[in-house]
Amino acid sequence: MRFPSLSQLMSFNGGYLDTVGFLALQGVFVAHVTGNFVTFGAAMIHGADGAIAKLLVLPVFCAAVVISRLVTFKLAAANMPTLRIMLAVKTVLLIAGSVAAVVLAPFAKGDSWQLILVAVLFVCAMAIQNAAHRVHIPTAPPTTLMTGSTTQIMLDVAELIRGGGPDRAGSVARIRKLSAAVGLFAAGCGLGALAFAFGGTWAFSVSAVLAFLSLFSAEARSQRG
Repeated sequence: MRFPSLSQLMSFNGGYLDTVGFLALQGVFVAHVTGNFVTFGAAMIHGADGAIAKLLVLPVFCAAVVISRLVTFKLAAANMPTLRIMLAVKTVLLIAGSVAAVVLAPFAKGDSWQLILVAVLFVCAMAIQNAAHRVHIPTAPPTTLMTGSTTQIMLDVAELIRGGGPDRAGSVARIRKLSAAVGLFAAGCGLGALAFAFGGTWAFSVSAVLAFLSLFSAEARSQRG
C-alpha cells in the first residue's frame, strides 16, 4: 500500500481540521481563514459574540505566514531540511492546540480568551501548511481552498464536452489531480464532523496525528539539508 503524498495528507487534514474547528470553536474557520469574513459579518448583524475571534484570525494567519517564510530563509541558508522542520513545527502547534482544546473546553463564549488561544494555535499551524505547500510543492493542488480547484475542474470538463482541443490530455490530468484533492478535503470534512459528534474536542487529536504522519511522506523524507 502506497503511503499518501504530502499534498494528499494536507488536503484531508485541511478539511478535517476546518470542520472540527468550526464545530468546536463557535464557527471559526482555522484553515479557510477568509471564510471568517462571512461569519464575522453574520455575527455583527445578528449581535452574536465571536466577532473578535473571527476578525483576529486573518492577521494572525498573515503574520504566521510571513514569520514562517523568514524562518525558512534562515534554515535554507544553514543548509537544513526546511520542509521537514516546518512540518514538525506545524505538528507541535497542532498537538498544543489539541491539548488546549481538551483542557479548556467547552467554549461557551465566542470571544473568550480560551477559544482565541486554541484558534490561534490551529490558525498558525495551517498558515505553515499553506506556506509549505506554496514553497515546496507548488505544483500540487491547493489543500485548504477548494473553490478554485472546483472551478478549474468544471472548466476542464467543459473543454472535454466541447471536444478537448489540443490539450485534452492536460485537461484529463488536471481533472484527476484536482478531483483527488477536492475528494480528500470533502472526506476530511465528513469524518471531522463525525469525529466531533462522537469525541467532542478530542477529535482535534486526529489532526495532530495526520500532521505527524506527514513527516514521513516522500516529499519530507527526500529533502536533505
